[in-house]
Amino acid sequence: MKSYDFIAIGGGSAGFNAARVAASLGLKTAIVDGARELGGLCILRGCMPSKTLLYMAEVLHLAQKGRTFGLKIPSARADMKAIHARKKKIIAEFADYRVKALESGKFDLIRAQARWVDAHTIELSTGGRLRGGHFLIATGSKVSVPPVPGLADVPFWTSDDVLELDFVPKSVIVLGGGIVACELAQFLRRVGAQVTLVQRSLNILRDHSADASVVVQKAFVDEGIELFAGTQLQRVSHDRRGFSVQFLHDGKIMSRRAAHLFNALGREPNTAGLALAAAGVKTRPTGQIITNRWQQSSTPHIYAAGDCAGPAEIVHLAIQQGELAARHAAGVRPIRPVDYSLLLNVVFTDPQLATIGVLERELEQAGTPYLGASYPFNDHGKSILMDANYGYVKVIAEPQRGRLLGAEIVGKDAGELIHCFSGPIAMKATVFDLLRAPWYHPTLAEIVTYPLEEIADQVNAGRCNPSPKRKHPGKRA
Repeated sequence: MKSYDFIAIGGGSAGFNAARVAASLGLKTAIVDGARELGGLCILRGCMPSKTLLYMAEVLHLAQKGRTFGLKIPSARADMKAIHARKKKIIAEFADYRVKALESGKFDLIRAQARWVDAHTIELSTGGRLRGGHFLIATGSKVSVPPVPGLADVPFWTSDDVLELDFVPKSVIVLGGGIVACELAQFLRRVGAQVTLVQRSLNILRDHSADASVVVQKAFVDEGIELFAGTQLQRVSHDRRGFSVQFLHDGKIMSRRAAHLFNALGREPNTAGLALAAAGVKTRPTGQIITNRWQQSSTPHIYAAGDCAGPAEIVHLAIQQGELAARHAAGVRPIRPVDYSLLLNVVFTDPQLATIGVLERELEQAGTPYLGASYPFNDHGKSILMDANYGYVKVIAEPQRGRLLGAEIVGKDAGELIHCFSGPIAMKATVFDLLRAPWYHPTLAEIVTYPLEEIADQVNAGRCNPSPKRKHPGKRA
């Protein structure tokens, strides 16, 4: 039986980066991955293919808005076969690069599924067993099928299917209102499908603020998406004419039909086939592995990272967690746990939605005093000339010194703009620190200075020591 110091089960973002670090620290390392294709969810069926498609749909959307900008563009429509081919080419390049890294020889790559026999031994689907001093579980997540009557019995699409489309579907019902549901529902609408989105919570993107969610909802409705929020799904059925979904909305039973059904009701940790009980690894009822701040499970030499561990399904977190686990297993000291107070999140709808740091509702629930200020995109020079009028920037700071606690942006390029705050929040900067920096006019980025100034005024008022205000030539009167 072959033995290793460190075995990563799963070769996606968490597993690959953990193995890379473990090998660099002198540990005899292996990755065990039995997926049909190597590369992990982000590269193959997640971040990269979806954002490739979303950007192409955005270009199409702008072309169709030509008259708004005084442009004569007779027609613009999606060529789905060409879109699909471009996406495949780009993703193949990313995947090839990852496969070369996995096969670099810095660690062993074992193409098999794994399940535990005991706390230090895994059995391979190809035969044989491996023994490990330390393990990392990085098996990611899979599409969940909630107990909606009829759903498990019909040939619904998952995000995998939508990402592989090479034709424009006539009509699609999207079940769900999370990030995947919203991003791909807008993509489908923009390429020409009739889209109905049925969401169970009162707002789409329920993990974000109601204010931000309402902005995205309005944009969806303005683009022609039929949207129902605050529903109770009753039944899903399928026949030769397509799919039918019944749901309770505003006290009435409603029904919608479409040629296709997209199940985007969430994902769940991909841990069911690992025989975790044999290793003494405890999970939550959802299958998510319980970990401590060092990513250790209930069996200390077995770590978990990425989607199967949480708390969020975000790639840069998975990488941080995997690298932390490898360093802890190698005995590197001192090390620091992942700082979740710096949590950064981006939704790539249009308008985009991005947050960093502590959320306003978390401070309110904790009874923590804070200062907050916001400014709308429809009153900002650069966004107005871009016809990017949805949304706002909101900044949150502590009251005494104005130290930045968090920010929320919903609007044009919010995923880029939120990084104006990532470094400063990590460095515990204040609103005054950011206001000392230059902000070029006219740019989208300078919009963040308006709420910064408002908070600075509030802090100064509390100190009874007001400071002079900066002038903003781009601010709309």
